[in-house]
This record gives sequence, structure tokens and C-alpha cells, in this order.
Amino acid sequence: MDKAWMHIEDRLRSNEYANGVKQFIDMAKAHAPGRECIRCPCRRCRNRSFHHIAMVEDHLFIVGIDTSYTEWIFHGEEETLPDATFSDEDGDDAYNYNDYIDDVDEMLDDIRVGSFMDDSSRTELHSDAGPSRHTSGTPIHPNFDELLDNARTPLYPTCTEFSKLSFIVKLLHIKTVGGWTVKSFDMVIKLLQVAFPDAQFPASYNEARRLQRGLGFSYTKIHVCPNDCALFWKDHLDKDECPICNASRWASNTTNQQRIPQKVLRYFPLKPRLQRLFMSKKTAQAMRWHAEERVDDPNFMRHPADSRVWKDFDNKYDWFAQDPRNVRLGLASDGFNPFNNMSKPYSIWPVLLVPYNLPPWSCMKDPYLMMSLLIPGPKAPGNDIDVFLRPLIDELTELWEEGIRTYDSYKQESFQLRATLLWTINDFPAYANLSGWSTKGKMACPTCNLETDFTMACAWSKTLLYGSSSVVGARSQLEKEKKCF
Repeated sequence: MDKAWMHIEDRLRSNEYANGVKQFIDMAKAHAPGRECIRCPCRRCRNRSFHHIAMVEDHLFIVGIDTSYTEWIFHGEEETLPDATFSDEDGDDAYNYNDYIDDVDEMLDDIRVGSFMDDSSRTELHSDAGPSRHTSGTPIHPNFDELLDNARTPLYPTCTEFSKLSFIVKLLHIKTVGGWTVKSFDMVIKLLQVAFPDAQFPASYNEARRLQRGLGFSYTKIHVCPNDCALFWKDHLDKDECPICNASRWASNTTNQQRIPQKVLRYFPLKPRLQRLFMSKKTAQAMRWHAEERVDDPNFMRHPADSRVWKDFDNKYDWFAQDPRNVRLGLASDGFNPFNNMSKPYSIWPVLLVPYNLPPWSCMKDPYLMMSLLIPGPKAPGNDIDVFLRPLIDELTELWEEGIRTYDSYKQESFQLRATLLWTINDFPAYANLSGWSTKGKMACPTCNLETDFTMACAWSKTLLYGSSSVVGARSQLEKEKKCF
């Protein structure tokens, strides 16, 4: 079929364009008999939206057809697949042959650009001054090619809604939200295999996890002393007893063949998550907002970049502030009961990181909140939280001193990404644990310090604080200026 009409600009006056649209609509109707809604291939919808056939026809005249949609695979035309083998040079062209299954391959494209750069980018990485332990030329996962194949493979031969990978990701998401057990997940998989024998479902939960592992959703399990004395990590990785209190690393009812740790810390590496912020062009541009688009008005505080702490930091470490892509982080942590049952006391502490480079309407949104640590219970870590923070502090130190080579998809260049921790966000008890400042006793107030007015109540052996009017008065003044916030 002649498709030259797709490139005609004068759509409303061209008879050739009108005849081409009519042929396309007739083919789409024959491909989906009895259906009133079809995918719209206009430049705006790009086969991602379903509309009534009459509306699709209007879009083709008003907006125009997507000229890159040369194989009408969603409207009755058979797809011609390219050869399975292709070189790195023509990899991008081959990669686009099945872009219309779902949006998972768009996400993979961001990962691919940031993780598998061409030879010129790799040369640029190694030509800069100073060695780097991590480069963007190193694959995030060795099975990335398999991941791409799963993203290109339809769930079943005529499926246009799901690829093999997108179905697995969505099914695993439902398992997490619904609280399914592994056994129930396997039962659902077996039922789907019987009902849809032509579909490419994973054989089990373990295989599903293996297929999506290349997306980078991974974490590290670190064994912990049951008394929170130390981590069995780095120098103590091979030890069976705590180097401080000599407590056993393993549960007493386990054998040498199957040893179960008494306590496990889950650590989510920070470096790859910061790199992913620059794999999307839109997010990479937003990471520069605080320096390039923010309105600097000394009379208003609309963003942490307007604060004195931020500005003092920039003045003291001007080398860090020279590149607006360097990340400023805030840390928040507090405990909660995951079982939603107060009769079963348990306190688990997530440690969250917030990138404040982003504008205020983005930095506090869920997609940009990064959980770095998941500290297990059953008791709160208290002052021993420093023990659990060690992996994060080590990685933050590396990001401050060395940085990590990162690809910026907005500028289309590589740079040395660095990060710093500016402050913590927490309630008063957690403030004591994180900062080391005692919030008990006669100098409990970190603002008043030595000037705190207090007295000892001998009957209860408690410290009573006075003179808080100075702090309350300042707070009341801020409350009156609500319009500034």
C-alpha cells in the first residue's frame, strides 16, 4: 500500500491525503470488526490512546498522522521483524521496531542510554582527569540484552497491550500491593498458563523476579548483631560472632547447612538511584532548577535553596556549587509499626533521602523519595542507629570525595556527579538519635543550649524546662507570615 500521503502537509485540501485516511480507516475497521474504539495513530496520541473511529479520523486530519508509524501493526498490517542480530552502530534503529507494545521499553531506553554509551562517550569518560571506579559504560546488569528482548516480546502473538516484561512488572506490583504470598503467586501463574497456553508467562515467582532484576530494583542484605553492636560487613563479613559482645550471628535453631541470621539490615545503594535521575531528559533538566530557574528573592523562602544554610554551604564549598547537577540531600527517619496492630509491638525504621535540587512541586513527591535503609525491629535502634547508618555514610563519603561518572541525557554529556547531605528531618526524639544531641536533661533544647532555664523536680527526678517563650515567640511571628510560605 502506498503511504506517501502520510507526509503531505496540506491535509485539509489534499484529495490524496483524504483517500489515504479512508483506506487506513477501512483497514482498521476490518481488523477490529464490531469495535467502535481503536488506537489513534495521530502525532499526539501515537497509538497510546483509544478513541472512537470518528474521532480518530478527525485527529488524522487536524493533528496529522505519526509519520514514524510506517508499519500499521495495530490496524491490520503484519509486522516485519528485523534480524535478531545487529551491531551496536545500528542498534538504535533496530530497537525501535516494537515501540508500540507498552511504555516499559521507553523506560528501558533511558536505562540503556545512561548505562550503555557509545565508544565516543566511553572515550570521554576515561579521558577526563582522575580515575573513576564506576563509569556509565559499565552495564547495570549483565543480562540487559535479555531484558530488552523481554520488553520487545508480546505476551502472546496478537497482544498489543502487554509485553512479556511489562506483564511481569505489573503482576509483581499487584503481589506487593495485595500482600500475596509466593505460593499464591505461583498458583495464579499456573492458572494463567492453563487458561492461556500461548502466552509467555514465567514458570514461577523466582523466575519472574529473575526476569525483572535487570531493571535495577535491588538491595543488599547485611547481617547485624542481635544487640545492634556492629554489622557483619566489610572487615567482619566472615565472622560468626559479634566482634564487640560475642553474640552469635546465627539463630540457635539452625544448622550449618541452613544458617539463618538473627537480624538483617536491608540497604538500597544510592549511587545508581542518583544516576537514574539523569537518565530521563525531563528529570535531568529539573535537577538544575534550583540554580537556573528559581527566582532568588531574599524576602521569601519558597524552596530550601532560599535558606541561609544552602547559601552558606555554596559560599564555603564553591567548587561543589559550580555544577548545579551536584545533589543536595535531606535525610528523614522515624519508626512505625508495620503490622498496624498495637498489641504486637514492633518498630521498623526506614531511612529516606530527598533530593532538593528538584523544584518544590517535585522534590516531595513519592517517585523522588529514596529509601536508603530499612532498619529491622522489634525495638527502635535508639542511639545505635549510627551502626545501621554506616553503609550509607560510607557511600555519601565516596560521593562527596570522589563522585561517580554519570551520563546527563538532557545535556547529552557525562560529568562527575557528587552529593552532600545538608540536613535531617525528624521529630525531637529521633533528632537526638541522628544528631547525637541529647534531648533529655538540663540542656535538652538545642537552640538555647547553655542558656536553657530549667529546674529539677525532686519528687519525680525530672527536669522541667522554662523560658521557652523566646522560641515560641519566634514561631508565632512566623505563623503570622503565612503568606510568605
